Amino acid sequence: MALNTLAIFFLAAAAIGGLAWVFVYPILSGERQAERRRQSVAQADSGMRKAVAARAGQRVRREQIEETLKELETRSKKAKHPPLSVRLEQSGLGWSKRQFVIVSAGLAAAFFVLPLTVGADLLTAGLASLAAGFGLPRWLLSFLKKRRERKFIDDFPDSVDIIVRGIKAGLPLLDSLKIIVRDAPEPLRGEFRAIVETQAIGLTLGEACGKLYERIPLPEANFFGIVISIQQKAGGNLSEALGNLSKVLRDRKKMKAKIRAMSMEAKASAGIIGVLPIVVLLIVYVTSPDYISLLWQHPMGRLMIAGSALWMLVGVFTMRKMINFDF
Repeated sequence: MALNTLAIFFLAAAAIGGLAWVFVYPILSGERQAERRRQSVAQADSGMRKAVAARAGQRVRREQIEETLKELETRSKKAKHPPLSVRLEQSGLGWSKRQFVIVSAGLAAAFFVLPLTVGADLLTAGLASLAAGFGLPRWLLSFLKKRRERKFIDDFPDSVDIIVRGIKAGLPLLDSLKIIVRDAPEPLRGEFRAIVETQAIGLTLGEACGKLYERIPLPEANFFGIVISIQQKAGGNLSEALGNLSKVLRDRKKMKAKIRAMSMEAKASAGIIGVLPIVVLLIVYVTSPDYISLLWQHPMGRLMIAGSALWMLVGVFTMRKMINFDF
């Protein structure tokens, strides 16, 4: 009986000691506080590592964006003074450089011979040849380029919306561009076909879209190339970025239309002022030819015509500068 009581007492003491070792000793010895401190330090270290990694990722992304913007800025500076071959491509004329030079030379020769056949002097024939051979073809290139850019900018926001809807529907960006190649009107179809074909021969999609500004030197095309290039290098929500771009493009289009409407009165006044001397000259010639013919028969009259024409050109270019809003 005594042995049983001693055994029970020993087991109870062992159990109480074990419980005290498990629950009381960590509190008294400070192990629990030490474990908590170790966990807090580990969590703080993990948080610092995550913060450092996040800052490093942001720094890398910022550097990639800055590098992309510098490349696009350099490309835009080069596009301000393009060579003749690039201007022919921008106008959509479809001529080679050789064909353009041949046509220019033909116009210069024709407008040199025609004044001589009607009795004009060599100076007049030379000026007419210079204007026809050098000025007229380049004016034609500028006119065709601006007309093509207007057509492009009219349909460009709708094309960006198509890309946004395609991306939100789960299509890759390249497939969304192919939809525009298939359904969009010219010149959008040709420009986006050039992007797809350029990407197919080895360039990245961001670089291919960046070259759009070289063929269509408009801020809107540059915006599109910047958005695609940054997204390809740094990542991000492409549909949201292109949606914001579409909104910006439509706002710019509305602002251009408003500026054009507000400046039409000034342009009409400038046109009337510029044409009025020529109209008066023709009316006086019809009513009194002997009175007005002294201007081109007498040397002093020809000098007066040259001076008047020079001042008229200065006035026309000044009015054009005043009413031509760069937006």
